[in-house]
Amino acid sequence: MRPHPHLYEINTWPWLDNLSRKAGRPITLGSVPSREWDSLQRLGIDIVYLMGVWKRSPFGRSLALANIPLFDAFDQTLPGWQPGDVAGSAYSISGYDPDSRVGTWTELASVRAELRARGMQLFVDFVPNHTGFDHPWIEWHPDRYLHADVDAFRRDPEAFRVVQTVSGGVRYVACARDPYFPPWHDVAQLDYSNPDTRTAMIAELKYIAEHADGVRCDMAMLVLSDVFAATWGRLLRAPMPATEFWTDARAAVPSLVLMAEVYWDLEWRLQDLGFDYTYDKRLYDRLLHSTAADVRGHLKADNAYQRRSARFIENHDEERSVPAFANRVKASAAVISTIQGLRFFHDGQFEGRTEHLPVQLGRWRDMTANEHLWRFYERLLILLNADVFHDGSWRMLDITPAGDESFDHLVAWEWSLRTDRRIVVVNLGETSAQGLVQCGDGLPPGEGNLVFDDQLNGAQYPWAREALHDGLYVRLDEGGAHVFAVEPMGSGTERQHAVRALGRVLS
Repeated sequence: MRPHPHLYEINTWPWLDNLSRKAGRPITLGSVPSREWDSLQRLGIDIVYLMGVWKRSPFGRSLALANIPLFDAFDQTLPGWQPGDVAGSAYSISGYDPDSRVGTWTELASVRAELRARGMQLFVDFVPNHTGFDHPWIEWHPDRYLHADVDAFRRDPEAFRVVQTVSGGVRYVACARDPYFPPWHDVAQLDYSNPDTRTAMIAELKYIAEHADGVRCDMAMLVLSDVFAATWGRLLRAPMPATEFWTDARAAVPSLVLMAEVYWDLEWRLQDLGFDYTYDKRLYDRLLHSTAADVRGHLKADNAYQRRSARFIENHDEERSVPAFANRVKASAAVISTIQGLRFFHDGQFEGRTEHLPVQLGRWRDMTANEHLWRFYERLLILLNADVFHDGSWRMLDITPAGDESFDHLVAWEWSLRTDRRIVVVNLGETSAQGLVQCGDGLPPGEGNLVFDDQLNGAQYPWAREALHDGLYVRLDEGGAHVFAVEPMGSGTERQHAVRALGRVLS
């Protein structure tokens, strides 16, 4: 896989439902038309992440159908929804086997073969923290879960579910949780103080590794020993093991690509434990809520850390990027697509889908694609296939004032590979901005004049080399971006046109 790969997340159940309705027949993984994979290959996608392929918990689905607060989200996303549209949560699973609605192991293998034939890889989910309450382990291996006595249940009944064991006994099994939020009532908390639980989960991960190239590990930080002990200390029946679960997992599946959903500034720690990529939620938040200066500061982190960060402006957990970023959606997309790290895109992002789909729903409503946004992403992704954006060296560029203080809304960087140069400039402010980009030694060598070819917008800007002494002047409207290929001025007719344009620029 090339450096700084492009990942495309597919919400598998509603995606297959959409293909089925278009085809007028049921489509499962094995019957997905080849053109779907071809189109992703053409855009330069390296990884297809099929979210939600595993067998969903029937009990979890029944809880979703009885959860009145969820109905408001369903109404907003899919007006007129019916019970048959509720698939159950993709993260309340009853086993690591493909759900029958999605396909079979053979069909999943056929998808992997289709992707490999196109130079792409397959990612799926790994949910380390919990299972559905109807997972076979609940009955046959109850000690793999956290449970409490009746007194603890009486004190906080919302935190547990009553489970009857094979022997007829009763367990008060803990509902899984993020320590900062109420319990998730549709999932049972695995016990990571129990070595048998760890062994069993690593066995599951090894089995997945036989069928996929990588996994997105859900809420990966929750099973860190100190986080787990702090969250569940009152229920632990034994001390935490001496090694971290992820250390053992990494050793067990050395060739499987691991990507962590992680928060709370624990990204570097998980990288140090062996994760190939970690979510960069901090950058997402800064692009959405903060300033260009904060984004610049964030991108000054160690290059080794940045190369292993997964950059996104939407995924299945976040609000859709079009309503979230509004006029700055293209600028934010240009940022996460042209910096170091794994570039993470989401099904519907390119077309401008606006509704956030709850993970319990199995159908989208129909929509008309935003053709203007689609063309933008198409240009962006195709130009990013150039080797310089993957094998090149990345460097932040300084920006100085050009008459006012608006330069502080701009961010800029360059990619270089041998004689190939790209300069990216983005306006993250809410008004137009201008500034002088300090290209320095990033310009092609020589003495002749230069052309800045904006491959994102189709415009060319010729410049005399000496006129760049103080910097490259850039003015961008709100949400605007340039992706320049910097080249020596051409010869012949092309050169004559460029010289005349240069005269106009300098006059």
